[in-house]
Amino acid sequence: MNNIKKYFYSVLSVGVVASLSLQSCTDLTEPVYDAIPADQFLKTDAQVAAALGPAYSGMRGLTWDWFNPNEATTDELIVPTRGGDWFDNGDWLAYSRHTWTPQHGPINGMWGHIFGNIAQVNQLIPVVSSNKAAVDELRAIRAYYYSMAIDAFGNVPIVTDATSNGGTKTRAEVYAFIESELVSAIPSLPAGKAYGRMTQDAATMMLAKLYLNAGVYKGSPEWQKAYDTINKVINSKNAYKLSATTLANFTTQNQGSQEAIFNIPFDSFLAGGLNFQMRTLHYANQQTYGLGNAPWNGFCTLADFYNSFDSKDARSAMWIAGQQYSASGAKLLDAKNQPLAFIADFAKDQMTDADPEFQVAGIRSQKYEIQRNNPNGDQDNDYVFYRLADAILMRAEAAFRLGKTSEALADVNTIRARSLVDPLKTITAEDILAERGRELAWEGWRRNDMIRFGTFSNARKFMSKTDKTRELFPIPQARIDANPLLKQNPGY
Repeated sequence: MNNIKKYFYSVLSVGVVASLSLQSCTDLTEPVYDAIPADQFLKTDAQVAAALGPAYSGMRGLTWDWFNPNEATTDELIVPTRGGDWFDNGDWLAYSRHTWTPQHGPINGMWGHIFGNIAQVNQLIPVVSSNKAAVDELRAIRAYYYSMAIDAFGNVPIVTDATSNGGTKTRAEVYAFIESELVSAIPSLPAGKAYGRMTQDAATMMLAKLYLNAGVYKGSPEWQKAYDTINKVINSKNAYKLSATTLANFTTQNQGSQEAIFNIPFDSFLAGGLNFQMRTLHYANQQTYGLGNAPWNGFCTLADFYNSFDSKDARSAMWIAGQQYSASGAKLLDAKNQPLAFIADFAKDQMTDADPEFQVAGIRSQKYEIQRNNPNGDQDNDYVFYRLADAILMRAEAAFRLGKTSEALADVNTIRARSLVDPLKTITAEDILAERGRELAWEGWRRNDMIRFGTFSNARKFMSKTDKTRELFPIPQARIDANPLLKQNPGY
């Protein structure tokens, strides 16, 4: 294992042990039962870093609770029902059809991921209260979770201690809170590269993302702030560089990427949860990669999105299409002894065993390099949350909105050139959205982008419901039942 990861997990393991007396919860009404006594801990800087471990370890839940609703509701990822698999009470179909309700279980899970981790941070802040830098790092981590909350649910409680419930605040109030927290905390954060930590650059990119979405979040755009703020990251003294290819950022040992601004560390044995290969590969692909577990034959992309990639686009290597083979080169068959060949277009999102394409429907993803001969279902790849290519495309978008079209064109063409795609001669908003789609596919940003560009609620294959109230998820009914101070979003 790379030394960076060894250090991260050695610190994290101390943090986990030290935090056993802290009560993690997913319900804001739960009380705090205990805390780490300051006179028994926090004697050294290493102990302070370890105390922050639980705030970071909670982030690993995002690969399911945050990634799924922000991709499976868009035009680039779908989870069709395949015979007896992946129906799950209609939850996946509700995502792609935009028919979810306040009773939708996975949306409740997303709320639990966000606010359970906010509660964890709120419990940790008093523990490190004597160390301003540690407190500010926790505030930035809390802002990270609130950036998810404002994007997914809009009007949510602002809770900054370990005991209060809090009533619903407006989306504009939540926006102002996140902005204030980040602006205040950033100067205290690590200025250099600190792998897996909330650094100044990572928090600054988070702030730029907030400004980029200001028109959605508070009703008035902040394009100049977005442009100026993301420029700080791009021009950072840490000198981030584009990797040779997009996919080089997603290898099984991707902790050395110079493009990474904020990655969330995972490990096949020590820190599981990165398992996209299990979700997307066919059961028989176990033989392709020598996997210790059979994959689940679920996630795929839609034909229109797959076909949006130019034939020369190096990013097309993220897709697995056509006939599948074992590691020895033998052609694989599906459960009906038919050739296992993935197809781009399919007629139904709810298929039965009688539908001949139900096992091969949809092109699969290998954006995160599939770890061969892996005995575990989880992989060693770290989750890529912020990277330089995203920052460059964010600047392009802000520049375009400010009328700096030549700058926007240059930035977009920088990203296209890396993937061997011909440069654009002119640029439109649609071009920028399309380029973000191809560059950031299956990275968790598509819903956010489509809402900002006004396309999320447009009809597409398998999704005819064009209700803009769906641009916010409902406050889960279970959470309202537990906290009557919460107010349901419009349309639900």
